[in-house]
Amino acid sequence: MLFTHLATHLAGISRGLARMGAAVPSRCAVCHAWPARPVCDACRMQFAPPLPRCATCARLLPHGVAQCGDCLRHPTPLDACVAAVNYAFPWADLLAQFKFHAEPGWAGALAQLMARAPGAQAALAQADLVLPVPLSPERLRQRGYNQALLLARALGHPQVHARMLLRMRDTEAQSHLARAERLRNLRGAFVPDPLRAAQLAGKRVLLVDDVMTTGATLHAAAAPLRDAGALQVCALVLARTP
Repeated sequence: MLFTHLATHLAGISRGLARMGAAVPSRCAVCHAWPARPVCDACRMQFAPPLPRCATCARLLPHGVAQCGDCLRHPTPLDACVAAVNYAFPWADLLAQFKFHAEPGWAGALAQLMARAPGAQAALAQADLVLPVPLSPERLRQRGYNQALLLARALGHPQVHARMLLRMRDTEAQSHLARAERLRNLRGAFVPDPLRAAQLAGKRVLLVDDVMTTGATLHAAAAPLRDAGALQVCALVLARTP
């Protein structure tokens, strides 16, 4: 109970810091120009240009191609997937600060990048429910906050639900695993809250996460939502690995 109250309090502080960060001039974290937003417009235009991506896995594609060959051959549980940037400089470093160095105030600036991505506004507008990809209880205790939840709240959708999708267990670190191993690692890791699963029936769900690598985590999260009767499951992520 105390942990839940503390997490709620920290989330409120984070939202306040995000609002302040959007309004108060500071140095750009990339080029160090001042005064600027946390990421200035020039750096955003240089390092976060709109790029053609696969509609269902957000992989980079040539212009004029809507879907990659892998998704055509092996349809995913996602109806659509939107990514704002590549997981590369400078976003990889800023994400590390956000996730691993107790800097939740980055949520507002990073969510602005997500909201500007091609397709993001349409995904948010059609979503009935926005669900952050949950952390395991162990990981949440270590970090103190779920970065996906902070991003989801900073996107401003009125129906963000932190506990409708649950992560039942901690899993082995995914970074060193191949895609097939990631899928096995995540099997059964996500379930809808049994007391609220009925609310998913017929709904359009938008999953929010910070980084997409192979898609294994998002696919493992989307599958039980579909099993619960979700009409549509899409994803919005900040960064996609090239």
